[in-house]
Amino acid sequence: MKRLAKPEGKYNLVLEEAPVPEPGPGEVRVKAVRSLISRGSEMGARYTREHAVSPAIMGYSMAGIVDAVGDGVSHLAPGDRVVSLAPHAEYTVQPAAAAGPADQARVVVLPEEVDFDRAPYYPLAVGAVTWVEIGESGPTDTVVILGQGLVGSLMLQVMKASGRGHVIAVDALDRRCELAAELGADRVVNAGEEDPVAAVRRLTNGAGAHLVVYAVGGPAGPRAFEQGLDMLGVDGTFHLIGLYEDQPLSLPSGKIQRRRLLGGYYGQRSGLAAYRRAMSLLASGAIDTGRMTTHRFPFTASADAFDLLWNRPGEALGVLLEWD
Repeated sequence: MKRLAKPEGKYNLVLEEAPVPEPGPGEVRVKAVRSLISRGSEMGARYTREHAVSPAIMGYSMAGIVDAVGDGVSHLAPGDRVVSLAPHAEYTVQPAAAAGPADQARVVVLPEEVDFDRAPYYPLAVGAVTWVEIGESGPTDTVVILGQGLVGSLMLQVMKASGRGHVIAVDALDRRCELAAELGADRVVNAGEEDPVAAVRRLTNGAGAHLVVYAVGGPAGPRAFEQGLDMLGVDGTFHLIGLYEDQPLSLPSGKIQRRRLLGGYYGQRSGLAAYRRAMSLLASGAIDTGRMTTHRFPFTASADAFDLLWNRPGEALGVLLEWD
């Protein structure tokens, strides 16, 4: 089979041959149909690094068809349509069941309404559902989402579908700002054209936001983090989701007094309720993956797909690799 690999050297991607894996007890093998490139983790922790990366973590989310099951697996069968936490590869073997009652299963059956183009967004959608619940915002609270990449866009859509706030989306890329407006943001601030802190303060009559979601990370992260703190109102919550800044984030004590700082999942794991909610939003179209998907590449052109996402982020958001 073919799988994506990253030997030593920045931006060094290759397709390599590997044996088709066999499922062991409690495992299933999935034949890939679509996989989604997650720009945050796959660029920040893999593509842009000098060191070699294991093929086992070269990827995030893949949708496909179960084609073999190991001993002891009774709830999945060959022919089932599934989505899996998995690398970019023609075949993957994964545990059939979650490790514990609160853990997110690595292989999940797809409802009929969720096709292979929507399905790879599922793992990130579960994260968005969980993070929105943890944020504890109400219908009239002002929520600022810094960054409208995959995570920020999903959180925007989950927020609006859940009636969780008056959402202000912030990004510095024109197309992402346009998409945020199309997907239901109450207000959009283009940080490439105006001071986002001043804009949020103006839109909140000087009070600041009840909740600021930091979904930027990477090289632009430190500046966005600082701006997010300045947008946050008294007794507000700053939810830190973005990663891979490769430098410390400044946290002056005077800016966090009477405010709450959350990191990622904040001790809570995704379970069955988050699975059902995420799948429901994908099936209904409340999460509009059709608008989010900007490009498709055959898996043989994976290097071109990564190059596009890294060097031309203003053009690309959701990039799918096709394996069928």
